[in-house]
Amino acid sequence: MNPSDADITRPTQRTVGPAEPLHDLPPTAARPGAVRLSRRSLLAAIGAAAAGTAGCGLVTQASSAPISTPTSRATANAAAVPGAKTPAASAAPIPAIRAEIEKRFAGRPPGQWGIDLPGIVTHTGSRAVALTFDACGGPGGSGYDAQLIDTLRRLGVPATLFLNARWINTNPSLSGELASDSLFEIGNHGLANVPLSTTGRSAYGIAGTSTIGGVIDEVSGGASRIVALTRKRSLWFRAGTAFYDETAVQVVSAIGFTPVNFSINSDGGATFPPGTVAAQLAAVQPGDIVIGHMNQPGSGTSAGYAAALPAMIDQGMDFTTLSLTRIPVHPRIV
Repeated sequence: MNPSDADITRPTQRTVGPAEPLHDLPPTAARPGAVRLSRRSLLAAIGAAAAGTAGCGLVTQASSAPISTPTSRATANAAAVPGAKTPAASAAPIPAIRAEIEKRFAGRPPGQWGIDLPGIVTHTGSRAVALTFDACGGPGGSGYDAQLIDTLRRLGVPATLFLNARWINTNPSLSGELASDSLFEIGNHGLANVPLSTTGRSAYGIAGTSTIGGVIDEVSGGASRIVALTRKRSLWFRAGTAFYDETAVQVVSAIGFTPVNFSINSDGGATFPPGTVAAQLAAVQPGDIVIGHMNQPGSGTSAGYAAALPAMIDQGMDFTTLSLTRIPVHPRIV
């Protein structure tokens, strides 16, 4: 999610900046079964992040962790197209339409800023649950949680792995191995793993892209690295920090990608202890997209998943990769 921060975001129904106080957290009553973290737990997560165990590297600014995105389950799947089919992925990177995209969106106000904006997918559009794991790369973010991946393989649970170009460059052999495993699919986590902004807006003290061209570069840079790795184009994109402005979301869609975030944050940017990770997973319901991190082997993520997944399987929960969901994908504009 985040190049040098904790990947810790909060749900909200209004435009937010990253520096809002902890006491402004919304109630969790709208999320039946979700775990309500105490202020002490949140501060502990922030402290762990400050100690360098954040999902994507060193922390520059602390913030609080979300339980889920605000989209209600009653309306979460309203945009899904029943029976929509994923088109065959092209082996080519983003088409040469940069000038057209820049002209189309030039001067457009950025609009809202956040993690749950129109056009960002947070649910699968079906009863299946999609586990997604970020590998952000960069200083402090290029590790590999082998125990987590081994647990998924042992239990036969599929997942979508969002790999940043820096993580792929640091872990070329591992990246190839994961890409060749049919249990997993690879998603695009960008080139520099920064917030996706058209004005340079920051999240958690991390400056985002500042122009339409910068948005295109962040998406296409990650896409090109994944094409080189997998010989096909990933349809799915998640921005660093998971923050976007509205225009950036529209640009991502216009160049043929689907922006994906989450409805359940399982590990708080790899800062939650195993028990909290397991509790977050116990709150998962059909249709959720779950975010975790696969680049912090010293975190509580792998132990939390190892504890929670068997019970989820026993309960009959369906797991899927994003490409096997009913999420509509975005056609290219040319």
